[in-house]
Amino acid sequence: MYEEDEFLQLSGIQHFAFCRRQWALAYLEMQWQENVRTVEGKLLHEKAHDASIKEKRGDLLIVRALPVHSGEIGISGECDVVEFHKSKDGVPLFGQKEKYRAVPVEYKRGSPKKDDIDALQIAAQALCLEEMLCCEIPFGYIYYGETRHREKISFDDALRKKVRDLFLEMHKYDAQQYTPKVKRSKKCNACSLKDVCLPVLNQDISVKDYICRRIGEKEGVE
Repeated sequence: MYEEDEFLQLSGIQHFAFCRRQWALAYLEMQWQENVRTVEGKLLHEKAHDASIKEKRGDLLIVRALPVHSGEIGISGECDVVEFHKSKDGVPLFGQKEKYRAVPVEYKRGSPKKDDIDALQIAAQALCLEEMLCCEIPFGYIYYGETRHREKISFDDALRKKVRDLFLEMHKYDAQQYTPKVKRSKKCNACSLKDVCLPVLNQDISVKDYICRRIGEKEGVE
């Protein structure tokens, strides 16, 4: 079990799965830059995260911006939306007479992806909810703003294991305060941190060579 001061941000798993270096720059070095994609995503999440909006529709209770954590994995964060469906096989909730089954819903600005990056984040939320509520959550949903449709995500054993393995690796990097070297690829062009990361410079020349070259240029001028 991790102590609270060792907790990592749950949302970081999506960045880590996309690029280890991007995660380290944003979450370890605290460097961040916005682009059109991040701004649009932020606006969508602000609406979903409005904790003042609570809804109850018959047998459905909707909670927004629900804080979650897991001492086992060492993470904390917020769920965009958690739907609680009344069910005899559910769990008791504070202030409610009936039992409810929890279903997390994550909001994304774009469209469904071919990889599992989005699925990893909502699966991590489910693991937190399971630990907090002492229940099992077999699935959740991701709502995509571009398609205005939500995709069902099943939390199978393989996805759960990948979430745990990634966070173990993230905790290792965090303990070492380690920022990986760049691995340049096509996805660098869409990264909001490309001007901070400088993938071309990082790949083509080492820091040592760069410093030696700059020293040589300075000495030549003098």
